[in-house]
Amino acid sequence: MPLAAKLNDHACLTVHGPDQPGLVAAVTQLITRNSGNIVSLDQYSSNPEGGDFFQRVVFHLADLEAAIPDIEADLAKTLAPYGMEWQLTNQSNPKRMAVLASTSDHCLLDLLWRHRRGELPVSIPMVISNHTNVASDVRSFGIPFFHVHSQGADKSEAEARILELLKGNVDFIVLARYMQIISEDFLDNVGVPVINIHHSFLPAFIGAAPYRKAHERGVKLIGATSHYVTKDLDEGPIIEQDVTRVDHSMTAADLQARGAYVERAVLSRAVQWHAEDRVIRHGNHTIVFD
Repeated sequence: MPLAAKLNDHACLTVHGPDQPGLVAAVTQLITRNSGNIVSLDQYSSNPEGGDFFQRVVFHLADLEAAIPDIEADLAKTLAPYGMEWQLTNQSNPKRMAVLASTSDHCLLDLLWRHRRGELPVSIPMVISNHTNVASDVRSFGIPFFHVHSQGADKSEAEARILELLKGNVDFIVLARYMQIISEDFLDNVGVPVINIHHSFLPAFIGAAPYRKAHERGVKLIGATSHYVTKDLDEGPIIEQDVTRVDHSMTAADLQARGAYVERAVLSRAVQWHAEDRVIRHGNHTIVFD
């Protein structure tokens, strides 16, 4: 059964701001007086004296959709004196996730497969690629595929076309080994979070053929990193990372194959956690309630 189908009338509330006495009571009492039943509650404080407070609460409420405006009004009134930021989402409405890809298909196909199995609480309105080699695979999942050619230093025309496809149709974007640098203008205009995946060699072995360079260096660990995309290349807030051991007997191709396995796992976890509102961004850090 798809995850979203199990979450009818479930809301997720995330709260963060300066830590202070009374926050937990204020949130739980608010949910209670709005007839909600708390299903799970996670919280973290960076320091109880002058630190930052982060909380994620999932609660059930019959006829949730109709009650959301009243709950939001109550949240604004209740949390304003504490100086807290908050977000309330209806978890029965899966987030719309667009995927951008290039020629490597391992991360893309893994996301599509997990989506079809109901493991990711998202809908996928489109896949966009600057190549056509993945088109038939994407369409076999019943998902629209769009080819947007992008070549050379000037990406403005391609980015304008991608923005045209995305605007108003998605809640977040995943770069599933999309081998194009995203411009700051694109990020400013797209208006939704963008999640990326790459090998964890950075800042070592930059540029082309990182696994070959790592093999030549004789590395013993390889891995992957998934992070939010910012204007600073590959320096956005990290959502998830993982590593696996390698040894002297492995070729560069072996390292790449094992690296692809880790990339798939790391990206799928990052996507799921974002889709389930488990990630709170705080500067260049993330708080992940997994």
